[in-house]
Parts: sequence; structure tokens; C-alpha cells
Amino acid sequence: MNDPSQREAPSLFDLCEEVLGYTFRNPGFLRSALTHASGADHRLASNERLEFLGDSILGAIVCELLYLKFPEYLEGELTRIKSVVVSRQTCAKISQRLGFDEFLILGKGMGSQEQTPSSVLADVFESLVGAIYLDGGMEAAKRFIVRHIEAEIDETVEGHMGTNHKSNLQQIAQRQFGETPTYLLLDEKGPDHSKCFKIAAQIGRHRYPPAWGRNKKDAEQRAALNALSQLSGEEIPFAAD
Repeated sequence: MNDPSQREAPSLFDLCEEVLGYTFRNPGFLRSALTHASGADHRLASNERLEFLGDSILGAIVCELLYLKFPEYLEGELTRIKSVVVSRQTCAKISQRLGFDEFLILGKGMGSQEQTPSSVLADVFESLVGAIYLDGGMEAAKRFIVRHIEAEIDETVEGHMGTNHKSNLQQIAQRQFGETPTYLLLDEKGPDHSKCFKIAAQIGRHRYPPAWGRNKKDAEQRAALNALSQLSGEEIPFAAD
């Protein structure tokens, strides 16, 4: 962290704009976004209002990204992914990675801490989203969000799908039914270079709700999760029709 009084503010803000990949037409928005309540003359001059705005914009953009990126996901699955992607933890992680703590305008008490609290880092990411939106409009804010959030979306989805649902289903099927699950290819669609596959898990004579996937491995994992969900009385996460 740095005490902005020890640097020339314009050079500090210029460096922040380089990190953001965005140049403000109204530098006042950037200053407000970087000003923590502890470093403001009064709370209305802090980044709290921009944080409020940025939080809503971030949520809306992420919802749009998820809706378009995963057309086969139901609302519940989209909601689970969104909750991780827009979480305070994720926002703080992005701020830390980009080094936003170097640009914060903090009060003496807060600025003397060795490490910036994660809550402050989360706030500044959201406030910067709000500032870019006010200065450059929704498209500018969207470009900034996508640049830094898309990787978080992919990581979240891969982490969820990384769970070996087929292995879990096999253990349960053998324990409860004395059977090994099989996977049935029911349908496929799309051009040869980009096919989707519809697969259902079956245990004995019982076939569970099928799922579409962008490859057979993905579809089998989703079909296994559908079967696990039905066996536990939960909502089916991947509706095929």
C-alpha cells in the first residue's frame, strides 16, 4: 500500500488506468472509486456509492454471460455459478491480482496496515466497475468485466464439473443395487466439428434423466449427476428437453 500524499496523484492515477486498460474522460470518477471511507473528507466522497452501483452492474453482466455461454444450464445451476463468480472473495482476488491496493486512497489508520483487508479489495473492484460504467457506458464496463471475470467463470465451472460424478454413481449403484451403471447415447446434433451429445445413465432396467454435453465425456458426467440428484430426491440439474 502507498500513501497517495507521498506521490503525485496524476501519476498514480495514470498507472491505475494502465492496469485497468481504460482511460477516464472524467478522472473524478477514478478518484472516487479509489477513495476508501477512511481516506475521504466525508462518506459521500468515498467509493461506497460507486460500489453499490458496480455491484448491480457486475451481477447483470455476469448473468448475461452465463445465460449465453451455457444455454443448457437450468436456473439453479446458473445461480450457483453466479454466486461464486460475483462473490466478495472473487472480487477481492481480482483486485489483489491487479494490485489495486497500490492505488487506494486510505486514511492513516487503514493505510498503516501491512495487508489491505479483503473486504476493501472487494469494494474497490465493484466501485471501479461503477466508475467505468458512469464514465464510458455499459459497453466499457462490460469489456472490463469480461476481461477479468471470464476466467473466473471457467474456473468455477471446471471445478464443479471436475467432481467425478460417474465414479460417485458407480459406488452408489454397486452398494445399493449391486449393479454397474451404463451410459446410453440417445441423440446427437450439430456439425461434425462441434457436436453435442445426449446421454442417459442407466442402472439395471432403470434409465435416469438424460443430459446434453459438448462431448461424450461431459454428457456422461452430467447424466451421472442427474442420476445422483434423482436418487437423492434433488432437482435434476441438467434437463435435456
